[in-house]
Amino acid sequence: MADEQVAEKKSKTEYTTVKMEDGRDVQFAGKRKVNKATVIDESKVMLEGDTITMTAGAVSVRMDYRNGVTRTYSPPLSLYAQFLGHGEEQKYGDELASPADKPLSEDDMVIATDDLHAEISQGKWGKGRAAGGGGVSGASVVVQAIMEATGKDQATVKAYLQKKLDADKDLTRRALYDSFRVKGTKTGTIIERIEAAKVAKAAKVDADAELQNVLYQPTFLVGGLESPLEAFMDQGDFS
Repeated sequence: MADEQVAEKKSKTEYTTVKMEDGRDVQFAGKRKVNKATVIDESKVMLEGDTITMTAGAVSVRMDYRNGVTRTYSPPLSLYAQFLGHGEEQKYGDELASPADKPLSEDDMVIATDDLHAEISQGKWGKGRAAGGGGVSGASVVVQAIMEATGKDQATVKAYLQKKLDADKDLTRRALYDSFRVKGTKTGTIIERIEAAKVAKAAKVDADAELQNVLYQPTFLVGGLESPLEAFMDQGDFS
């Protein structure tokens, strides 16, 4: 129990409160030296139908430094479109981040960015990775398995999955997809077959043939010891 308590204490993030030069108290996690935040002045943003009007200072980035210094930067209106594009590029790119042990395939990436775009198109910012958002390794295989099991097209399957997520705010995309991977289920069996076929296709050698080569490798007795043919040939000049 003592070891568990120590581990829990070590994993807890410590925060340091710093009084900023503008009077705000800001918390810095661990050894973080700077906090970044987007600041939007709604009074300088006007949306009418398909037209948006912004005045200078509508969008800014605030940088709070651990030494108490704070800076707020707002781009000139002439660069707003470029900043918008850069932010959008970053947003969609962030959706493709994945751990090294669970990389996304190209098909997984397409599904991840399509799903994010569907949320954004509804005026939703999308879940951050900490809240269960982001791409899911193997998502494309799950979608493929559901399509095969139901006979439905991809658009119908993806719409169904999104509907499930929208109905349960605590359900993450990873948890939903993993439910279809359960061994013994119809989709689970299909997924096993699809993934096994991918592994076989990527194989560089015929494993069964190589086993035969290992079992029946010619050997000779050299100096009273069993040695491969190569070792035998190295024992002297046989010319």
